[in-house]
Amino acid sequence: MRIRPASLLAALVLLAAPAFVQAAEPVAESSVKAAFLYKFSGYIDWPPARFAQPGSAFVIGVLHDDDVAAELERLVPGRMVGTHPVVVRRIRPGEPLSDVQLLFVGGEEPDRTIIRNAQQAGVLVVTESPQGLSAGSTINFVVANDHVGFEVSLDAAQRSGHRISSRMLSVARRVLQKGA
Repeated sequence: MRIRPASLLAALVLLAAPAFVQAAEPVAESSVKAAFLYKFSGYIDWPPARFAQPGSAFVIGVLHDDDVAAELERLVPGRMVGTHPVVVRRIRPGEPLSDVQLLFVGGEEPDRTIIRNAQQAGVLVVTESPQGLSAGSTINFVVANDHVGFEVSLDAAQRSGHRISSRMLSVARRVLQKGA
């Protein structure tokens, strides 16, 4: 699916992207999601225990979406999250997530077991399914009118040990409060 350039521009502007983005043609949905995944990392407090050392890599894992993984691999070289260099890892079902900070689970049917295991390990989970938040993810992509947006579950964030910035919450399409 192609997304209007305004969707990417809005995502980057609303999340205070440092670079100016100009798009004359529609942008691939995978490009917009990859940009969001990277930008999310700067608006979330990560538990220090999620990193082996202060300079350990910030790992974005991608499961079931090679297009988003490829876009992230193109986007993140040389980028940092705090003191952590960003790397992308393509995840296979059943692989350990011990070094992953953010996991994107692609597809319409979220795997509740993977999401639960990731959450218990302190991994922030992002999905793209209508059932994403009810399956336990913290952030879920929503596409409407050729625009990619996202919704957030504060309860899931708390369960995985993350705190999400009010700036990020202010641009979410929907925020589910704790206990909702």
